[in-house]
Amino acid sequence: MSSLPLLPLPDSLADNAHPRLVGIARLASEGESLREGHRVEYFTLPSKSLLNRCVSNRQMPFTWTINPYRGCEFACKYCYARYTHEFMEMRDGMDFEQKIYVKQHAAGLLRHDLHRVKPGEAIALGTATDPYQPAERRYEVTRTILEEFARHRGFELGIVTKSNLVVRDLELLKEVAKTNRLSVHMTVTTLNVELARILEPRAPRPDLRLDAVRVLSQAGLRIGVSCSPVIPGITDSPKDLEAIIRAAAEAGADYVFANPLFLKPCSAAVFLPFLEQNFPHLAENYRQRYQNRAFLPPAYGKRLSQLVTSLREKYKITRPRREHSAFASKWPVQAVEEQLNLF
Repeated sequence: MSSLPLLPLPDSLADNAHPRLVGIARLASEGESLREGHRVEYFTLPSKSLLNRCVSNRQMPFTWTINPYRGCEFACKYCYARYTHEFMEMRDGMDFEQKIYVKQHAAGLLRHDLHRVKPGEAIALGTATDPYQPAERRYEVTRTILEEFARHRGFELGIVTKSNLVVRDLELLKEVAKTNRLSVHMTVTTLNVELARILEPRAPRPDLRLDAVRVLSQAGLRIGVSCSPVIPGITDSPKDLEAIIRAAAEAGADYVFANPLFLKPCSAAVFLPFLEQNFPHLAENYRQRYQNRAFLPPAYGKRLSQLVTSLREKYKITRPRREHSAFASKWPVQAVEEQLNLF
């Protein structure tokens, strides 16, 4: 990592009249600046642990999560994880995509943490930030994590990404899969390149993601496609969803699943102005549908679930093609239904 000097604290944080930062906020304030470009700045983030226990009111298909980075440069307009920067006392939703924190000593921390994982408990890599975002090309934190998993056996690991950079680690993924249960979930929300560019400004093109699905599938890895989030009035037409599922089948995906868009307040603060600018005819409808709630009514999710189920059957993405994985089989089949339990 860079040995650049620490950035000075903002006056508001250095002033003794203000409360002293603690926990993750203090660690973030002490991070070293690594590089600045494309309106994005990278910082080191000292960490005490890499493995986080999943805390949710929903029944989730994994017990533990790993996020190699805090923040995500892909800048997806709908991203639900912007709130995670608030833990570091960063309230501007744009900070999430412009201030990226690189976790240090990942392999050693993971090695120390893995004893906490009990048999049958799955681990998800990349639930809040993409593990293969641009920072990974330089800092390779995700790669060091996979190298550590390759030294162990008996774990169940699911990787969530929307980047074809995952193919860089093909041989390493195969090593991990030899002694652990591994699945990769590639997110593809639309095949329309122009639409993808405004929804997910700095993520790889959809065709590149599907090429990655094909490569991983041909290598014998368990790979699926997530159409999530499905965005009402923008990506939810039966024609568009069928196009994704057909393409997923042609690429050799083992499964496909989809969940509706949900908007936390911090996400709505970015997404609703985006709608005003790019889809003004939908803005008022969204305000009404998401007023005082983060999730759509259950009827929408049920219709989506039925549609995706029928399309999976149409394109014969209905049977496990490889060794059973509780993580990979539970998430695609039940995720929508689990979300509906919130109502």
